[in-house]
Amino acid sequence: MEVPAAATGPNKFTAPSRIFHWLTAVLIFAALLIGFTMVNWLAGYAALRVIHMSIGALVLLVVVLRMINRARHHPPAWPPTIGRREGKFVIWSERVLYALLLAQPLAGWAMVSASGRPVRVFGALRLPPIAPFNIEVFSVLREAHSIMAYLLVAVVAAHVSAVLAHTIVLGDGMLRRMTF
Repeated sequence: MEVPAAATGPNKFTAPSRIFHWLTAVLIFAALLIGFTMVNWLAGYAALRVIHMSIGALVLLVVVLRMINRARHHPPAWPPTIGRREGKFVIWSERVLYALLLAQPLAGWAMVSASGRPVRVFGALRLPPIAPFNIEVFSVLREAHSIMAYLLVAVVAAHVSAVLAHTIVLGDGMLRRMTF
C-alpha cells in the first residue's frame, strides 16, 4: 500500500522504505563489526560466528523485502543539485550496493555449506546447504566473502560521504529524505 505523499512529504521516501534502509544499515554495521572481530579473536570465534550467521540471514531477508518494497515504491525526485552524470553514478552505485547486500550473505551461507558444517541461525534454525561440501569451493567462497566485506565497507563509506556532502556542503536536504 502506497503511503500518501502528504504523510511522507514530497521529498521523502515512504515510511517502509526508511525503515528498511535504517534496519539494513544497523544490520550491515553489526555484521561487519562482528565479522571483522570474529576472524581476529579466536577465543570468541564460535559464539560470534553464530551471531554473525544469524545477522547475515536477517540481512538477506531484509534486503529481499527491501527490493520488493523498492519495486513497488519509487524514490522521491532528487534535489536539483544532482546533475545528469551524478544521477547515473548514483543509480549504478546503488545497484552495486544492492548486489553486494545480496551476494555477501549468500556467499557466507555457501561458504559455511562448503565447509561441511551445518548452517545454524538463531541457535536453532538449520538452513539447508546451498553449496557442496568441498574444501576448494570453501576456500574460494571464504576469499570472496572477505573481499566483498571490504567492498561493502568502501561502498557504504562512499554512500555516507556523498549524502553528508550533499547535506552539509550543498545544503540540499539529501539526508532528510531518509529521516523520520
